[in-house]
Amino acid sequence: MYTALRLQRKLKQRLRSGEAEITVVTPDPYMTYQPFLPEAAAGSISPRHVVVPLRRVLEHCTIVVGEARRIDHTKRIATVTTLATAEDGTGAMEIPYDELVLAPGSVSRTLPVPGLAEHGVGFKTIEEAIGLRNHVIEQMDIASATRDPAIRDAALTFVFVGGGYAGVEALAELEDMARYTARYYHNIKAEDLKWILVEATGRILPEVGESMGRYAVRELRGRNIDVRLDTRLESCEDRIAVLSDGSRFPTRTLVWTAGVKPAPLLAHTGLPLNERGRLVCTARLTVEGTEHAWAAGDAAAVPDLTAAEPGKETAPNAQHAVRQAKVLADNLVAAIDGHPLKEYRHSYAGSVASLGLHKGVAHVYGRRLKGYPAWLMHRTYHLSRVPTFNRKARVLAEWTLAGLFKREIVSLGSLEHPRAEFEIAAGRRPRPDDGDCQ
Repeated sequence: MYTALRLQRKLKQRLRSGEAEITVVTPDPYMTYQPFLPEAAAGSISPRHVVVPLRRVLEHCTIVVGEARRIDHTKRIATVTTLATAEDGTGAMEIPYDELVLAPGSVSRTLPVPGLAEHGVGFKTIEEAIGLRNHVIEQMDIASATRDPAIRDAALTFVFVGGGYAGVEALAELEDMARYTARYYHNIKAEDLKWILVEATGRILPEVGESMGRYAVRELRGRNIDVRLDTRLESCEDRIAVLSDGSRFPTRTLVWTAGVKPAPLLAHTGLPLNERGRLVCTARLTVEGTEHAWAAGDAAAVPDLTAAEPGKETAPNAQHAVRQAKVLADNLVAAIDGHPLKEYRHSYAGSVASLGLHKGVAHVYGRRLKGYPAWLMHRTYHLSRVPTFNRKARVLAEWTLAGLFKREIVSLGSLEHPRAEFEIAAGRRPRPDDGDCQ
């Protein structure tokens, strides 16, 4: 989105005259601002304000909602399936191009853990975030209504695997929300809820530094969150989380945030990939040894020119991706006009992480912050980075209202199966639950 937005500005006159055309192929008609997913899951931000509609911000681009299945860069043709492909029976469409920009991002990296595919849920999309919020409140409803102690215990046990940003922030925000929600149940106390964070290494949040990572562990454990370091998930069959330290936790909620991997599309491009499956790129954001192909973001292995040791690549995070997008767009226009290209160079500024309402950690430009100041910096930074003034204003308004009124504690689980009620009324049995983490 950022690359197309900058190209749209740089090529404004050429787009109007028809000399240039920008086509954006995307599986969703919106861009998700992922740092706000934990707050959306906790109900601090409305889901629709976490996404940016592409048709609104990329008004001079052609938006194709679909998935690129294969790219033949020799012929410069992308094979794309759309929502209409199965309906009209005409097969996938072929889109010719002159210049190719690959920025498909990453997907969840799963491991062959028994039961994970049947009972786990990720935390990379807005649908997963809202589904998880509904699920947590629904489990509290189940625990409040059941007379079976085993079901109650499993319903109130929440296991998160992965101690990076996604896992820690999602757990911290949802624990905050659930603890607040518990006051409205006559037979559930905050102490009844069991939250477990499983991390395979000896630290969490490595991006904020070792000392801030240790502080985050102390903060979470101070809230009765069970942080298990140097521990792996061995199995989650039959809704029982079995850990490498021998612990067993019956649970109806297993959230998997243990890393990401490049989008599968890259394997069908014929372009050079490194051992991790990312596109081998130059510092100018061109694909190594390939003309008219560009890449940025999680899918691109870009040399880090600011690193002390040679051969190091930029980290696959938003801090680099957003900045790479601008350099990529400028270089693409420069290449078309026959001008020299610039190299991407950005020194790591630092990291901020939220640990729930009014709590956080930060390591920015060598300075360490914790507690309320870090949380405030987290919100300020991400408010400045979320695209469009429209979204900034709406998010700020929601934060302001959230400070004046009580949290919303409503579960809208029926949104996942909106036709169920009508099917029952029509005398048809509703579609059985797919059984993700419920």
